[in-house]
Amino acid sequence: MLKEVMEDEFRQSSQKGLVLADFYSTACGPCKMLAFVLADVDKACGDKVSIMKLDFDKNRALAEEFGITSYPTLILLKDGKEIKRLTGLQQKPAIVKMIEEA
Repeated sequence: MLKEVMEDEFRQSSQKGLVLADFYSTACGPCKMLAFVLADVDKACGDKVSIMKLDFDKNRALAEEFGITSYPTLILLKDGKEIKRLTGLQQKPAIVKMIEEA
């Protein structure tokens, strides 16, 4: 499941299961390209992971809490705890591998 969320929904939904948080900026070229990659990852992984897109500018407090210093930043959480982080434009195989290893 791939969807755009705000901080409150993220906090509620990220506590159970596997969640991939995509911190992005609308002005970021690599972030726009990553959106297409994440759509493919969503199709490949199905119900294994929930993919949540978080606009950096609309979720600054959450971004600061996670120490986001650049975007795009992908954070994989399991039951609310960070287990892996990738920064910059990533390709589908690397993201799928990270999810499968979790």
